[in-house]
Amino acid sequence: MATHAPSRTIERIVRGVATSDGAGVKLTRVLTQDLQRRLDPFLMLDAFGSDKPDEYIAGFPDHPHRGFETVTYMLEGQLRHRDNHGGEGVLAPGGVQWMTAGRGIVHSEFPEQDHGMMAGFQLWLNLPAKDKMCDPGYRDLPAATIPVVTTPSGVSVKVIAGAAQGAAGAMTRENTEPIYLDIHLPGGVDFEQELPPGHNAFIYVYEGAVTVGDPAGSGNYAPRPVQKSEMGVLANTKDAAGVVIGSTGPARLLLIAGKPLREPIAQYGPFVMNTNEELRQAVADYQAGKF
Repeated sequence: MATHAPSRTIERIVRGVATSDGAGVKLTRVLTQDLQRRLDPFLMLDAFGSDKPDEYIAGFPDHPHRGFETVTYMLEGQLRHRDNHGGEGVLAPGGVQWMTAGRGIVHSEFPEQDHGMMAGFQLWLNLPAKDKMCDPGYRDLPAATIPVVTTPSGVSVKVIAGAAQGAAGAMTRENTEPIYLDIHLPGGVDFEQELPPGHNAFIYVYEGAVTVGDPAGSGNYAPRPVQKSEMGVLANTKDAAGVVIGSTGPARLLLIAGKPLREPIAQYGPFVMNTNEELRQAVADYQAGKF
């Protein structure tokens, strides 16, 4: 993306909804079900962060999934994953767990700690209809295996998926082509990231505050602020080559983008298929022990 190329703008600001999941783990649901069509292929984003053990210690006991992928990114603390297909690993700070539910998986996630901070994110990424019944899989990506690049202006970019600043990410996906970046801005600089024109995209600010848009823009194209704990849905701006993100002080955010599948979405809790009939079959298969 050339300097001062047209930048995507903020279409809307979303604040997450406080909720709990698993055995009472407190979290914020940022990407909710009503945004699934707009942010296709992404189905959900949860942010969690607490230094109160009673808000996370019970973890997520055995539960099923079918039809999509979960991407869990840990900032602080440790979680142990176990599933019924032999996958097991400890998700440590800076690491990512990329799990493909496919035709069916049952897994659990429990804290490997009884005190201290537990913080991170879980993103749900849809699978195309042709792959929803694929074999389940699990990949553990320790922090040391995920590329981090630093721009000349001091912006640090962790490339979990896709590519940024000439670095290929730790994961790729052919159909949804996800981009998943953790960006650390030192303040007083702008960061530019190329985005394919057809990708749906959003940011989530988890420290500080940022602006999004061309610094030279005006009116509807002027940079818009996005505060801590806010999601900024990026407009699919015509002719935009990507996005320009700036900040006056230190800030940290996720930039997530993907190629929409443009397929029907049918969801019942932890099952995401294309039709209600497929959902009924998923429930029946799980109850029959076929996962």
